[in-house]
Amino acid sequence: MVAAGNLRKMKTELDDQIRYQLRLSHEIEMNQIVGKRITLNWLGTINCQKCSKITNKSFGEGFCYNCFISAPEAAECILRPELCRAHLGGGRDPDWEQEHHNRPHVVYLAASSAVKVGITRLEQIPTRWIDQGASAAIKLAITPNRYKAGAMEVALKDVFTDKTHWQKMLKNDIDPFIDLMEEKWALEEHLPSDITDQFTEDDEIIELNYPVLEYPQKVKSISFDKVPKISGKLNGIKGQYLIFEGGLVLNIRKHTGYYVEVEY
Repeated sequence: MVAAGNLRKMKTELDDQIRYQLRLSHEIEMNQIVGKRITLNWLGTINCQKCSKITNKSFGEGFCYNCFISAPEAAECILRPELCRAHLGGGRDPDWEQEHHNRPHVVYLAASSAVKVGITRLEQIPTRWIDQGASAAIKLAITPNRYKAGAMEVALKDVFTDKTHWQKMLKNDIDPFIDLMEEKWALEEHLPSDITDQFTEDDEIIELNYPVLEYPQKVKSISFDKVPKISGKLNGIKGQYLIFEGGLVLNIRKHTGYYVEVEY
């Protein structure tokens, strides 16, 4: 079968095994392709995910340059939430900021090769955890807005990393001794009470199982900019990466807006 369209991050659904859909001219149930051959052919066009105009180069995650420097979806507070001004009525687009950032956010701990701290909107749980390829995650606190979640994340960076080591994640190089609940409540000894008083009593640990037949021992990232046609046996999917036989990996989210034809 063949489908075509502009790439965007795969739709995910939490189940015993994470379910993935690639949304093009029709939705492709990606779990059904794991173990089979798939070909992705970039046809040379990139459309901005914001304005849909053709761009010669993708900035951020799928923006043309004008949208990258003006769209609220690409603002600095996306990567540095402690700079968010939505609670003050500010931002690149105050109305958009009010809708997306001046609302409850979750501060969480995720397990991978190490314990990672992160934040996301409440309604983005567990999607955010899946997109990062976490093996498990737990809610730490729920804040009224993005700024307060970002401020708490900054305070926690002295204890935990806020980055995902993508190569270790894709090799499934995880620390089996991580106890997220223990890590969560041990913070009471390290952080001031004005932070720990905001912790949620929800201690449910969400385990995440990905459709991967075999994890590679080594990984090599590939890009349509260098290899317009990518073809091979799909060994699995983790985060927003397709894992091909031989350890080649393709970050779908990084190629947002690329117009591709997919044969499977």
